[in-house]
Order: sequence, then structure tokens, then C-alpha cells
Amino acid sequence: MNTRETLKANEAGHLEIGGCDALSLAKEYGTPLYVYDEAYIRSMMRVFKRTIDQEYNGNGKVLYASKAFSCLAMYRIAKDEGIGCDAVSGGELYTALKAGFNAQNIYVHGNNKTYDELCEAVDAGVGGIVIDSYREADILDKIAKEKGVKQSVLIRINPGIEAHTHAFVQTARTDSKFGFSAADGTALEYTKHVLSLKNLDLKGYHCHIGSQIFEKQSFVLAAEKMLTFISAIKAETKFEASVLNIGGGFGIYYTDEDPKLKEEDYADYLKVLINTIKAKSKEYGLNLPYLLIEPGRSIVGEAGVTLYTVGSIKDIPGVRKYVAIDGGMFENPRYALYQSKYTAVKASDVNALNVQKVSIAGKCCESGDLIGVDIPLPEIESGDILAVLSTGAYHYSMASNYNRNLIPQAILVQDGKSEVIIKKQTYEDLIRNDVIPVSLNK
Repeated sequence: MNTRETLKANEAGHLEIGGCDALSLAKEYGTPLYVYDEAYIRSMMRVFKRTIDQEYNGNGKVLYASKAFSCLAMYRIAKDEGIGCDAVSGGELYTALKAGFNAQNIYVHGNNKTYDELCEAVDAGVGGIVIDSYREADILDKIAKEKGVKQSVLIRINPGIEAHTHAFVQTARTDSKFGFSAADGTALEYTKHVLSLKNLDLKGYHCHIGSQIFEKQSFVLAAEKMLTFISAIKAETKFEASVLNIGGGFGIYYTDEDPKLKEEDYADYLKVLINTIKAKSKEYGLNLPYLLIEPGRSIVGEAGVTLYTVGSIKDIPGVRKYVAIDGGMFENPRYALYQSKYTAVKASDVNALNVQKVSIAGKCCESGDLIGVDIPLPEIESGDILAVLSTGAYHYSMASNYNRNLIPQAILVQDGKSEVIIKKQTYEDLIRNDVIPVSLNK
């Protein structure tokens, strides 16, 4: 288990999150339950913001990648901490605005934004829209003209870096639905096209090389390629980018296969990136671009813990032992999608020795409904509370009502206090949008 102060074993040996006993939380709120550590979230936001302020003279902004976990409370925390956010849908944009976010601190992303979403972004007055196709640029230019504004935009670039991460979450390969290639001339031609549109104000470029990255060199290479590209564009078109969004992708701890990074490690990642941008800008005679970064998982991933109640236990001799929980792929689809690995602990005895490896099975009517396989655990019994760590990112945000299961509630904990930030669904919520057609009401 990671060893930060707000996630530990208490005097009774129980798992404690933000000063709250996990067993007490499970009893009060029921399971499955998403638990978020507010102090950790704020601390990580401050690490990134402080590093830009100190190492880059404040010439940049942290944008929380809200696809990792989006709700009113998260946007309010980001707003309180003085950072921005990115939104990848009309729903995320709407939620951020409802939370009181200044639209100028919101950037809108997506490879296939709808016409309505583009209108909503322009109407809101967002700080920038990251564009990713000729069609989108032309539609946005028309919308901006009709509304009498000149819309600030960034172009998404594929710099040709493949970070060492799972293939399903790589986003910067040549074969990718995202971005224009910097290597084959398509990004140059797209830049020329956007510059020709009278109602778009091209500010610069965006790139994102992948997720769950631990190698600093990946970010260095991405920055070098982006500055080389910016220099080449300037030489060809006289346009010099004033904004560089380098994306996110910083890795977090899931299991002992991953390094246990501390706050200063994340600061070091960002320092290396900043120093590369400074050096390359000086080498090419460029002005230092305004720097945007988009940490999401690294802010909220380790802040989240999911609590489950163990149900049936099925030991198939010589084959596998299944420990079933009251959650599953409907509230955590990441194993089914990516074969993601997790650490689990027995919440009533965090320090108990692991004596077995089990497969944690969900309750869905689906053979692939697993949270993980070969997960080390101590002796476990039906009724025990199981805690799966590092579930803050891409869990609630990817949850569904598969098998008409209810999406769990989420709570925020700090200093021994807990508050609901997302209410548990009810059966009435499940059928709220169902309609029996008139033809069947006979």
C-alpha cells in the first residue's frame, strides 16, 4: 500500500482514509462505495501549480483533465485551487460551468465534437478549443462568424512519440484517431488552413503522448519534437505559436510493479519538461510559449479507494479461487477493457500477511466481469470489507448501468469527516427515461 499520511492503518489496524475508518464508512454509506481523499487531491493540484509558478515564472496553467473524474465537487475543488480544466464533452463543460468555473479557464477537447457542443463552447466563452479535423475547423469558423466572435483555438498534433504504456491508451501513434502528424506534412497543411479562416484565432498546439507514463524521457522527447515543429511552422508560415499544451499522462501507483512516486517526483517530471522547453525555445530563437498541462489521473487516481463487501467465495481446486464482491465491471470496467492491475487490502486488517492469490469477481452476468486476477490477499471471508486502491480515475467516469446495476455513490473525506458528493442511484433513476409506447398501453 502507498504510504502517504492520509491513507494508512489506524490503531485498530483498519484502513483509514482521510482520517475516516473504512469499516465505519462502509457501515454508514453501504458498499460499493467510492471514497475520495480531498487533502490528497488538493495537494497534487498544488504540486503542479506551484512548479509552474516557480520554474516557469507562472507563464502557464494547470488544466485538470476532468475525464478522469467529473462531478460538481471536483470542479469546485479545482476552482478553489486556482487551476483550470479541460472538458471533452458538452456534459463536462456544463458541469464545470454549473460548479462556478470561469469559462476562460476551460479548454474544450474531442476528436468529433458535435455542432451543439461547439456552439455551447463558443457561447460560454471558453479559453480555447482544441480542433482536430478540417470539418471541425470549418464548422467552428462558421459558428464564430454567426456569433460575432473570434474563437481562440489550438491544433492537436501527433508528435510521433509512443510512450511505454498499454496499447489501448496510447494516443500519439501515427495510427491514431487523434491529431495531425508533425512528420508527414499534414499538420503543416492543416495549420495553413486554420490560419486562413478569419473567425478563428490560432494560438498554438496541443499534444498528448499517452497515459500512465513513468519515463521522463518521453516528455522530453515530446517537448523537443513540439518545439522543433513550432520552429518549422514559423519558418514556413511566419506564424509563431504562443501557447503549447503538452497534455498529461503522468503515471501513478497501482501495484508494486509501479514506482511509488512522491509529490517531489511529480514536480521533477514537470521541471524536466519545463527545462526542455526553455532550452529548445532558446535554441530556435522562439519566445517561451504559454504552457498548459493536463494532469488528471495523477491528481485524482491515488486519491480514490473503492470499498466492497465480499459475497460468495468459490475455490476451484487446482484452478482458481474466486472472491466475489458487490461491485464489478459496471462500476470499474478497467480490467475488462485493459487488464488493469490493482492492489487490494482487507479493510479490517491492513497489515495482515497475504497468503493467497485470488481473482476478484464482480456480480454481473458476464464471465469477463473481474476486477483483477492473481491479486494477493490475506485470508478473506464472506462479509469482509475489501478495499481496492487507486480507483479515483476512470472508475466513476466510466461506470454504467450494465445489468441494471446501480452506480455507487461517492464521498469526499478529510480530517475524519465525510460528505456525499455523488448520490447513489435508485431503481427509479434507472427507469426515469424509459417510456412505454402508446401502442403497448392497450
